Amino acid sequence: MVNAPVGTPRLAVAPHGFLPRPGSGPVAWRVSDATVDYPEAVAWMEARAAAIARGEAGECVWLLEHPPLYTAGTSARREDLVAPDRFPVHAAGRGGQYTYHGPGQRVAYVMLDLARRRTDLRAYVASLEAWLIATLDAFNVRAERREDRVGVWVRRPEKGPGVEDKIAAIGIRVRRWVSFHGISLNVEPDLSHFSGIVPCGVREHGVTSLVDLGLPVSLAEVDMQLRAAFEPIFGATVIGD
Repeated sequence: MVNAPVGTPRLAVAPHGFLPRPGSGPVAWRVSDATVDYPEAVAWMEARAAAIARGEAGECVWLLEHPPLYTAGTSARREDLVAPDRFPVHAAGRGGQYTYHGPGQRVAYVMLDLARRRTDLRAYVASLEAWLIATLDAFNVRAERREDRVGVWVRRPEKGPGVEDKIAAIGIRVRRWVSFHGISLNVEPDLSHFSGIVPCGVREHGVTSLVDLGLPVSLAEVDMQLRAAFEPIFGATVIGD
């Protein structure tokens, strides 16, 4: 990643940056109403990603919630797990460090065939960030990407000069140019649960949510805006598996 001063916004990606090749089918849009155990979700994702790579299944975005847990990415540092006995801890196999998942947080697992789009992981991560930023803009939240840290951030001047909070996290894995894992957006999680880790290894900034920002929106409302913001960047979707 290119070094830049802390707080430098990244350049926006073109909204058409990850559209599939002409003739590709729509992306399946799958929503689970009940919480899904993490190992179950990972097993399903890995099976779907393998099937996509073999040409036996279509691309998919899966929206869900997990019960409270921590996940450790491939760059996780032991000292960043502050309360190892608080919730279950899972080795995620994705990029990144420690993060929290739990009720009130919308997780979107994104299984796309990048070989049919662009085999550029930096641009893919930037497109995921652009998707989140567009979603939050629908709720009049100005969120931004940062050159020195992955994720989506909200300035909090009421907390002090230069204070920023993270509202959404990104962690991906790619196998045979098929992506899995994805994003998490804080809608109304218990923010105290983040205190058991150093989220994404960033100590100097906090976390926030839509409700914490004074926006009591539902997961269903967020889902609607996620889908609306997804399609201009990644292409058409269809409800189903």
